[in-house]
Amino acid sequence: MFEFTDDCRTGIEEIDAEHQYLFKLLNKAYVLATTDYQNDYYQQLKELFTKLDNYAEAHFAHEEEYMMKIRDPELILQRSQHAFFREKVLAFDFENIDDIEDQQRVLVELVNFLSKWLYRHILSSDILIGKLPPLEEWMIKENPCEFTEEYLTGIDLIDKEHEELFHIVDRANRLVKSFDASSSYDKIMQILDELKAYTKNHFEDEEEYMESIHYEGLEAQKRAHEAFIDKLENIDFEEIENNPEEYLQKLIEFLLGWLINHILHTDKKIPKNN
Repeated sequence: MFEFTDDCRTGIEEIDAEHQYLFKLLNKAYVLATTDYQNDYYQQLKELFTKLDNYAEAHFAHEEEYMMKIRDPELILQRSQHAFFREKVLAFDFENIDDIEDQQRVLVELVNFLSKWLYRHILSSDILIGKLPPLEEWMIKENPCEFTEEYLTGIDLIDKEHEELFHIVDRANRLVKSFDASSSYDKIMQILDELKAYTKNHFEDEEEYMESIHYEGLEAQKRAHEAFIDKLENIDFEEIENNPEEYLQKLIEFLLGWLINHILHTDKKIPKNN
């Protein structure tokens, strides 16, 4: 069964309650998919698809309305992620599920998709709702990529690696701000590759440290790390080609916003090994 854990909470009561219900629907699918005996689940599947789509539509509308009200800079990105989810659920609904074996296959695929998407979406996107300044205020800072004392955890290795991550994002941000399609694209792609490689190494070091001190928040940290890496590994290159400057600016804002939020609200809870 899949648990809605504290690290999945946004702190926004309505959104958290709706996320919990989505987890209930996920667990209904999981129970059907893992039942030992074979049975005809045609009707249950159709009802599940309908509930998923209807509830997701209502939840996404509430979430986007809230984000619009607070001028959240991630609203456009959230809308595209929400649209992807609903398209995927609708695709499942059009699957041929007359045969029991097909039903079992669809159930397993549905559970895999829902569990992966929900955890990653909540931990990489929803957890930031209301925590980032509105975009206009965010970019007023002289250098939003500056690593300051407020980000220090007191753990030397982690702090040094966080500072280097800020430096890499800063280099990418400076290139995007002075974007020149003829010369900047390849350099930015190189920096993003460097960021991905360095981030993976940092997360491994951070997780190794947490494991060495038997930190109880390790599993939640691993899920958050996976969500961030997934974002880096699923960059939309077609969108970059169509509108490179705008897409890359939004990507940098997301990466920086996630990094800041993760350090301030998650990494700073990691105990020092005295």
